[in-house]
Amino acid sequence: MQFTTTKEKILNAVLIAERIVGKKESLPVLSCILLDVGKELSVKSTNLEAGVEVVVTGDVGERGVVAVPASILSQTLRAVSGDKVALKSEGANLLIEARGSKTLIKAVPHDEFPALSAEGKGKGIRLSREMTLHALQSVAYAASSSMIRPELGSVYIKVDDAKVIAVATDSFRLAEKAVSDASGGGSEDVLVPLKHAQELMHILERVSSEQVELSIDESQLILSADGLRFTSRIIDGTFPNYKEIIPKTFTTEATLLKSDFAETLRKARVFSGADQHVGFHVYPKKKVFDVTAQSAAIGEMSDSLEAAVSGDDIDVNFHIGYVADCLQSIPSDSIILGFSGAGKPLVLRGVSDATFTYLVMPLNR
Repeated sequence: MQFTTTKEKILNAVLIAERIVGKKESLPVLSCILLDVGKELSVKSTNLEAGVEVVVTGDVGERGVVAVPASILSQTLRAVSGDKVALKSEGANLLIEARGSKTLIKAVPHDEFPALSAEGKGKGIRLSREMTLHALQSVAYAASSSMIRPELGSVYIKVDDAKVIAVATDSFRLAEKAVSDASGGGSEDVLVPLKHAQELMHILERVSSEQVELSIDESQLILSADGLRFTSRIIDGTFPNYKEIIPKTFTTEATLLKSDFAETLRKARVFSGADQHVGFHVYPKKKVFDVTAQSAAIGEMSDSLEAAVSGDDIDVNFHIGYVADCLQSIPSDSIILGFSGAGKPLVLRGVSDATFTYLVMPLNR
């Protein structure tokens, strides 16, 4: 094989592919990136659960295929100078030439490199890249890091004509984001494992196309954009009927500035110690919204926030992290906290923003 391209193009493709490689010692080729030169260069990697193929344009001198360890390839390309990079086969190995440097990387037999999944049979739906990325970023942190219950360790994506809804929950909190910018029609829903959703976000941050295409069938999700194709297995399960647990009415409501709330939570985190518990004390008749935290080893704090409050008095405790995590997903300057009573969930939303809903369960004490 012989192929010449720019350092920027090949390095970008390799950095995307490197994140998908497998780590199974029983199949060393999974830790490799496959470089397949045909009419163009295809950079491929897979861990058997997800796979990616990135097409790189350049000058083809000779067709060929080689598989080399991903980490060695990426480190080599990072280190070379000059704008142009030439990739050549030398025996069964890969020679990389750039301005003033030659590097020979021992190749791994590529015959056992798994074939990447074929095109999805499901109908492709075109979506805004930016909106799809925003939807995933708004909810992924709320998914469980454990796959003991796979449906909770996943991000639920539902496409319904012109709307995309992303939801994640770990049973302690739940985040839902809806964006309206889809074309192609259709209605699909899918459970994407959290680690693959994170790779999906990483890819969406790095492709330049304004639109991407999602294809979904019974076993996989495929994202296509600008010469890139990412394939993820999907979870064969049922996402909880989360709409049933979101309160429709609230006994107490508070509207306040997001910046004030975030700053108070940062202070409370210091004084809450290892438990990370924070107390909210809302007394509408007295026009009081107090935030408290205490630790036997550190001390205690109590801050009063300016807020528009209504409804019944309530004292309730939450985990600070679970409350604070959602603030990054709310673009509004002001937020609404809806309390549905003692022992019941808190709902946070941005003022005049119906696209994002966040629910967090209270602590027992």
